Amino acid sequence: MRNRYLDLLRFLAIIRVVVYHVTGWATLTLVFPAMSVMFALAGSLMAASLDRSGPSAVGRRLRRLLPSLWVVAAIFVPAMLLAGGLPASWRLALWLFPITDPPANGWGALALSVIWYLRDYLWFVLASPAALWLFRRAPLPTLLTPYVLLVVVESGFPGAPVVLRDFGLYFGAWLLGFAHHDGMLRRLSRRVLVAVAGLLATAGGTWILTHPGARGYDLNDIRIGNALWAAAFILVALGFAPSGAAWVDRNAILGRAVTVLNRRALTVYLWHMPFVVALTPLVDVVGWSHQDLLGLAIRVVLVFLLVGVVTVLVGWVEDVAARRPPELLPGRRRTQPSGPVVVPAPRAAVAETRVAAATEATPSAGATPVRVS
Repeated sequence: MRNRYLDLLRFLAIIRVVVYHVTGWATLTLVFPAMSVMFALAGSLMAASLDRSGPSAVGRRLRRLLPSLWVVAAIFVPAMLLAGGLPASWRLALWLFPITDPPANGWGALALSVIWYLRDYLWFVLASPAALWLFRRAPLPTLLTPYVLLVVVESGFPGAPVVLRDFGLYFGAWLLGFAHHDGMLRRLSRRVLVAVAGLLATAGGTWILTHPGARGYDLNDIRIGNALWAAAFILVALGFAPSGAAWVDRNAILGRAVTVLNRRALTVYLWHMPFVVALTPLVDVVGWSHQDLLGLAIRVVLVFLLVGVVTVLVGWVEDVAARRPPELLPGRRRTQPSGPVVVPAPRAAVAETRVAAATEATPSAGATPVRVS
């Protein structure tokens, strides 16, 4: 059974990502470090999959991850080739399996910039069998390793490969997802959990205030502060996580929205940025600035509406990838049949019926169905 609290966290994270990309408000990254939360939730799910299926979980996870990317590539790669600026080369194969950033032209690089998430996700999935094995034998050293790596890279190797830098930034959140799945966070006393989270938040906040980036206190520009602040947030969000959130489904609209965004998370994530980029010229045409709250609100609504249309058109690919029956919009309540259900009698009951029928010299054409209502 799905944990609706975790579904709610992912729902909020996706909304936060879209709103941030439309508005550019740096405060949103501090209030809700959404990308780290999404990686933590994915790490928890990956650990559960490995426990359930073993190493074959890697292939299953990639099978669910890649088809939605292929749909995007099938549309945008030909468009970029026709528009020019994208040379035809073997590197186009990276759109099938993005172990590094696939090639794009100028506008495509911006519209498809969110591909980095799939790149990191792919690497984290591939690393998970070994990482989970290590984590369960040496939890603390394994958990600290990405943060040490990040400090080393940020301090002395600014030209390090971006995948290595992102391992330092986000793999710690992935490992905290392991800790959540294994119940380690739940077993910590509240005093210890609050103390550790407070220490991380203080260290991260201090680093953020003393190392502002090009966009001020936007966490995306302050990687060490981002990692520490997000770790504190995840410890609180998952360490104090309830066993469920049944109240989500008491409101039919909210429950359906949470279900749809969870089942279509990858589609929404991949497609929202092209619409953000496409609507950006409206700022100049209509005169909306990032200080115009009404204009920003209209742009947010338009982006969600356009993403909603694409989700209906191609979101079912996520169902096929997960080997679920495809739906235009998931979460529809299944109606139960109104009439009585006819259930064949068990074999033992059939035998007893036949014996009784023979004893009473009553002709028998077979077992009589048992009706339950």
